[in-house]
Amino acid sequence: MNVEELSGLAPGAVSHFREQGIESLYPPQAAAVEAGVLEGENLVAAVPTASGKTMIAALAMLSAIERGGKALYIVPLRALASEKKAEFDAYEAFGVSVGVTTGNYESTSDWLASRDIIVATSEKVDSLVRNGADWLTDLTCVVSDEVHLIDDRSRGPTLEVTLAKLRKLNPTLQTVALSATVGNAAELADWLEADLVDTDWRPIDLRMGVHYGNALNFDDGSTREVPVEGTEKQEAALVRDILDEGGSSLVFVSSRRNAEAAARDLSSVTTRALTDDERTDLAALADEIRDVSDTETSEDLAACVERGAAFHHAGLASEHRSLVEDAFRDRLLKLIAATPTLAAGVNTPARRVIVRDWRRFDPSAGGMTPLPVLEVHQMMGRAGRPGLDPYGEAVLLAKGHEDMNELFDRYVWAEPEAVRSKLAAEPALRTHVLATIASGFARTREGLLDFLAETLYASQTTERGRLESVTDDVLQYLEANDFIEREGETASEGSDGFVSADELAGEPSSVELQATSLGHTVSRLYLDPMSAAEIVHGLESTDDRPTALGCYQLIARTPDMYELYLRSGEDEQYAELFYERESELLGDAPSEFEDVRFEDWLAALKTGKLLEDWANEEEESRLTDRYRIGPGDLRGKVDTAEWLLGAAESLAAEIDSEWTVAVREARARVEHGVREELLELVGIRGVGRKRARQLYAAGLETPADLRTADKGVVLGALKGTKTAETILENAGREDPSMDGVEERSGDGNGGVERAGGAPADEPDEEPTKNQSSLGDF
Repeated sequence: MNVEELSGLAPGAVSHFREQGIESLYPPQAAAVEAGVLEGENLVAAVPTASGKTMIAALAMLSAIERGGKALYIVPLRALASEKKAEFDAYEAFGVSVGVTTGNYESTSDWLASRDIIVATSEKVDSLVRNGADWLTDLTCVVSDEVHLIDDRSRGPTLEVTLAKLRKLNPTLQTVALSATVGNAAELADWLEADLVDTDWRPIDLRMGVHYGNALNFDDGSTREVPVEGTEKQEAALVRDILDEGGSSLVFVSSRRNAEAAARDLSSVTTRALTDDERTDLAALADEIRDVSDTETSEDLAACVERGAAFHHAGLASEHRSLVEDAFRDRLLKLIAATPTLAAGVNTPARRVIVRDWRRFDPSAGGMTPLPVLEVHQMMGRAGRPGLDPYGEAVLLAKGHEDMNELFDRYVWAEPEAVRSKLAAEPALRTHVLATIASGFARTREGLLDFLAETLYASQTTERGRLESVTDDVLQYLEANDFIEREGETASEGSDGFVSADELAGEPSSVELQATSLGHTVSRLYLDPMSAAEIVHGLESTDDRPTALGCYQLIARTPDMYELYLRSGEDEQYAELFYERESELLGDAPSEFEDVRFEDWLAALKTGKLLEDWANEEEESRLTDRYRIGPGDLRGKVDTAEWLLGAAESLAAEIDSEWTVAVREARARVEHGVREELLELVGIRGVGRKRARQLYAAGLETPADLRTADKGVVLGALKGTKTAETILENAGREDPSMDGVEERSGDGNGGVERAGGAPADEPDEEPTKNQSSLGDF
């Protein structure tokens, strides 16, 4: 089908596609058009990576906009949201506006009402529904990318419930679901009342196979000689082989440590393929990576990058990951060794994908277990991109002939597993049942069950009564913690004042379920109700003003914080810290004889201590070394802590706690990574933890001080004319210019006139020379 044949799109869309080199549609795209994607019909597209899924989404969204509607594009990752926003921005050339929203779960993002296409994560969309964003009712098309992630235990239920709510909000909503790897695409299509495009067509060949001995054995029966030389490892031979013809490689391994080791080892292969210009560009890229963080992880990554290789995992800072991904797409980097997180939709095409590790440690199984077929196929799908590669190869590694046969049977010739809903687990339902009641989607038990009947779980389950049983348990929990209440004719209450699950099941339909004021707050804050209950109990349990550590350990105990685990020998270390600072901790500590609960308490204490160390201005490199985490882990913990403490502040106000200010201060300290005395300074735009400490050391303690201080002292503290001018301007100084100003050392008073002291230009004493600060270390 030629693009000229497309109708119903915004004027200029067809011209745009032609300018992008698109003259005709791929077969899956043409099939989507024939299925009615341009007329607002629901569609499930199960087509391989690089076969045009995004174009299918574009056709749906642009036709919806031309009919006067608005489109929502749901992605699983923030990084993917940014990538898609950049891609869709090109549509602004023919009048289509685009917005992206991924954070601030309390916001309704009203500014998006003026946008034609909105890109958002599923969690953000869920929060928008909870907070009653009016513009959601204007949606006429929703696209769910990587819809197979409904199968994920942690994130799947949110996507599933969000799609169900959007479809209930807008009964005529067009739903388009996209995935490269769905074993039961027809079942998903039935749930969404959608037509199905299910094909394995690709624009370039993808050959899947197994390397054994000195040869690649492919699924079509062909072979390719890739000899392993001397003590060379299989993956090194495969990388060397594809580099010889100008191709790049992705190597998937099972852990962060393995990713770093593989990149380090394979950089000895990639460095030999670099041109002089590439070495120069990679050296500049390595410097950018070092500027992101002063940690050992950052230095290790930079050292690999200088040699044409990189590693990629969740322990990296987001800036690290973006730099690596961009350089790999530009073919400057020749290899990435990655954990499976890189297979989750971010555009990182390689000519050859090597799945080195197809087993990973599963603590529930007590050992190494094979990866799911779906996950391995996601990795393999990264191989080959039109316009970049003449073909793609996806390779597993075998040590013996039996291994080779097993890998063909287990992965190469196997179909991906069916996507199964994970909604009926109590942790998943806690938050979604409360949100459903608080947002008015259901006002009775019967109405709640009717809504849940619209989910994928309800269409898949053969376990009669399972959803009702778990829902009743959740309702009982929510009522016991004052998140919901029942009104109207009631069933008889037990001696504890609460209704049992059996009695709930027998409630008359006249009984209304309503969220309490506290329940509304919890839902709006996007908290797991169990997190909220833990925080409320902790704040109510103390008569003393909470310390920062007390606040940090409290939020670290919640289900919404992934706490650090205790390494070998650390149980004794943190038990000692527990006894030393037990009086600061909020809530009821378990007995040391309750092994599992006490270990969890200590793990939360370890996480809280990390946050306290950060708020006490310890260097990032020291913290990543001490706690053996990556810079991405540290920043992730800090971001989550900031969010949870902001939520704790709102909860404290809701229950009229006297500790609201203490929580607010703990939040501000962890947000900026500073002690109490620097909180005013870091409120100035452009002043971070290091600059604040430098200013404070020079006697400049507040924004008011910067408005009256000797400019030479400011310049001496900040070591840069432009920086000093910018910060003085942001602090509100009338004349921030540093023209003709010479550096001076601070005198502990900063040249600021204080009560009982000398004026700003007449210090009491000779300024102290060479004062050191945290920024000097």
